[in-house]
Amino acid sequence: MKLISWNVNGIRACVKKGFLEFIDAQDPDVFCLQETKAKPEQVDLGLDLTYRHFWNSAEKAGYSGTAIYSKEEPIEVFNGLGIPEHDTEGRVITAEYPDFYLVTVYTPNSKEELKRLDYRENEWDPAFLEHVTGLEERKPVIFCGDLNVAHQEIDIARPKANERTAGFTIEERQGFDRMIEAGFIDTFREFEKGPDHYSWWSYRANARAKNIGWRIDYFLISPELRPRLKNAWIMPEVHGSDHCPVGIEIG
Repeated sequence: MKLISWNVNGIRACVKKGFLEFIDAQDPDVFCLQETKAKPEQVDLGLDLTYRHFWNSAEKAGYSGTAIYSKEEPIEVFNGLGIPEHDTEGRVITAEYPDFYLVTVYTPNSKEELKRLDYRENEWDPAFLEHVTGLEERKPVIFCGDLNVAHQEIDIARPKANERTAGFTIEERQGFDRMIEAGFIDTFREFEKGPDHYSWWSYRANARAKNIGWRIDYFLISPELRPRLKNAWIMPEVHGSDHCPVGIEIG
């Protein structure tokens, strides 16, 4: 089973930059999107014969949003965390399959001057972790998406210069630590221990060409699924967004 996750930074814009050609070439069993910036009725990807699709759009037009496209019909799909104050921005979709839950998430950015860091640290991150650990009590969990944090210094090109930058604060990194402490496995690091592997690059200063990036897009899995994990990868050669796709293969 091949799963791909991609923050497309606007699905309508990404379609004009080769998105459908990418999906056709990769032929994933499931693909998850973040930052769709659209409602489903605004987008026709022409994939209805192949994929069932499920959207969670933000109340605010042109903002945030997530989607799951799946060849297999999930048992059940539900949006959000079930907490009204967290669920207006379209950030979470959970799909239940026979032997696991799949969750896609677009974690809130802490913003310039860290305006949302308190919300992120004390409200969002604990609520999301409670969501996935609660699901795990029933069956294993795969969760993926833009987690808006580079976990370790190896996951960012310039760690020292970004210690108090949104996405690399100690508070956000500790939030990721708590996911690992809960037992979830960062799939990419099961296969690649080295530096210089990133999934997001600023549009400024030719950062992508210079590979001055951040690894903030992930697949994490429950320990029970580790024996089935065949591969995990990042696809920096794929353009169309300021993020690139990431993927895993589950046997």
